[in-house]
Amino acid sequence: MNNISIEELVKEKDIQIIDVREKYEHDNGCIGNINIPMGKVLDSINRIDKTKKVVIYCQTGRRASAVVYMLRTKYSLKNVLNLTGGYEAYLNHKLT
Repeated sequence: MNNISIEELVKEKDIQIIDVREKYEHDNGCIGNINIPMGKVLDSINRIDKTKKVVIYCQTGRRASAVVYMLRTKYSLKNVLNLTGGYEAYLNHKLT
């Protein structure tokens, strides 16, 4: 399972959350404080926690899904998850 829903995310306690959107997107609103744009993730592998769940998100989940695939394939990181629906799902969850 490579995905996590927003409902599951809000129940998690000790996780790392990484926004792979561009800086201007992150600056307009975010879930956590770590921003590593998609194009820089592989060069920033040392910033990704290897000991706990890591949730990767973007605006809708497409970019984050690709990043999760790359991290699982290239670095065998089984602890990385894509936030289903991305930041939009987070915003919708906050509104309900």
